[in-house]
Amino acid sequence: MTETIIGIDLGTTNSEVAIVRDGRVEVIEVAPGVRILPSVVGVADDGTLLVGEAARNQYVLHPERSVRSIKRRMGELDAVQMAGKDYSAQEISAMILRRLREIAEAHTGETLTRAVITVPAYFSDAQRQATREAGEIAGLEVMRIINEPTAAALAYESCHSGARKALVYDLGGGTFDVSVVNLESDVVEVLASHGNNHLGGDDFDEKLVSFAVEHLRTKNTIDVRDNAVAMARLQRAAETAKITLSEQPYASLSEEYLSEKDGVPVHLSLEISRSDYEDMIEPFVAETLAAVHVALSGAGLTVSEINEILLVGGATRTPLVQRRLEEELGLQPRAEVDPDLCVAMGAAIQAAVIAGAQAPTVLVDVTPYTFGTSAMGPFNGEMYPYCFVPLIRKNTPIPVSRSEGFGTLFDGQTRAEINVYQGEDPDALNNIAIGRFMIEGLRDAPAGNPLITTFSLDVNGILQVTSREKESGLVHSITIDKAISAFSGDKLLAARERIDELFGEQEAAERPGGADAAGTADGRRLRIEATALIEKAERLLTTAAAEDAEDLVNAIEAVKDGLGGSADELKTPTDALADLLYYLDA
Repeated sequence: MTETIIGIDLGTTNSEVAIVRDGRVEVIEVAPGVRILPSVVGVADDGTLLVGEAARNQYVLHPERSVRSIKRRMGELDAVQMAGKDYSAQEISAMILRRLREIAEAHTGETLTRAVITVPAYFSDAQRQATREAGEIAGLEVMRIINEPTAAALAYESCHSGARKALVYDLGGGTFDVSVVNLESDVVEVLASHGNNHLGGDDFDEKLVSFAVEHLRTKNTIDVRDNAVAMARLQRAAETAKITLSEQPYASLSEEYLSEKDGVPVHLSLEISRSDYEDMIEPFVAETLAAVHVALSGAGLTVSEINEILLVGGATRTPLVQRRLEEELGLQPRAEVDPDLCVAMGAAIQAAVIAGAQAPTVLVDVTPYTFGTSAMGPFNGEMYPYCFVPLIRKNTPIPVSRSEGFGTLFDGQTRAEINVYQGEDPDALNNIAIGRFMIEGLRDAPAGNPLITTFSLDVNGILQVTSREKESGLVHSITIDKAISAFSGDKLLAARERIDELFGEQEAAERPGGADAAGTADGRRLRIEATALIEKAERLLTTAAAEDAEDLVNAIEAVKDGLGGSADELKTPTDALADLLYYLDA
């Protein structure tokens, strides 16, 4: 029996886990009828760890105890705060990965320890390594890291045949990538990639939030930007409005009792049209289209040579995105594969290939960056010590290894510094420095003593640099990700133990006798949901009709009574209140 390796799409807004079983790709439900886990982590007031929908519900009530959009922080060394404690981006991401792993284990009945995880094509070396570390902290052996657009192409290709060139347009919550791929004879070959690690649906939300903040400032002469709870509620309202505007020409931004001024409650009630919203986000969409042309140029193709457009990421549901793509490329984007799920599906397909299962598609990926070093050379008519020397060019298929010879600068030179850069500028100092090391103990030789420097980029996009003295064989090397990584050895082990402890406390509460029914993790999630529903219902009381207000009061009291009992006693009134609120919102 082939070992199951899970495929995970670790997203900015949402995450998914998938497997290949009996030759079919299956995105696993995280709850009945739901296959998407919100990428939100939180700590309840009793210290219980919350991951997913429960944490998302808590965020609007207690943003100081919750973390969202952590993917945008991957690769950074600064800590994030949650419930008064510092966590690295890797640790927060590990909590999401650990939860996905547990969901998959419950579904398969197996102990799962290996995974393929996707990242944006334009993720840097540091961000890729941070993702790998998050997997290790979550107790997973990361078999491979693959690019999200590539994974999506695998998912689309799995049920289609024929030679064609496709543009994979991936606009998620926090990142944007575009890749040009060649699909032929069961091979997915990436020809070029481009993108922006800090552009996505979150930026669309922020435009709506700013719109609401400005409205409050103008109408109510109140500034809520320093009110963390109010801003969290505005972000949630903005996300809801954004989704509505993908299907409707108008949406409302409404929040009762958002704040207060001089003891008087301040409510937000604001309508926005799709056309006004599209004007707000047009610069972001224009930026993605510019990236499309960069990728096409990198692939050596014209617009007319593209046969199809594949959409990836929830933000591609925005009508403006699809309309502008069709105008720009003259093709209607394909949408038969769910843009929220196709990346996890592709990761599962690649995982199945690694596990030895029969899979029709072969993956050939490329590097989205140029990597090189610096050396003395002519620059603007003068000798300059930081001329950029590319060794691995952007859009080179990976894995790849490239070497170049350099000479020492003066007689008797015994040491040489090797600097490693990522970028395209001929002046190395204008590129991103991602690592450096010293090769020492060089033999006493005249200037020009040859040193061979080798750059090796593996299938995960992790770079190793080696420098060797040609005559003596003296070698020094580094793996660049470790040079800029926040974790190594003991630190990684300590982080894993910290996460284990958080999940261990949750598991202890869920064991028989570990806590009463209302104290289980599911019970605590239900209590958070109930509290959020009560707050929403109380905000509606001031605007509801008399008969509806009476129903709301009765439903609120029933939920409050249920909060003192078991989870079973709480679930029925909570569901009833949720149904009532849905009816009133309709």
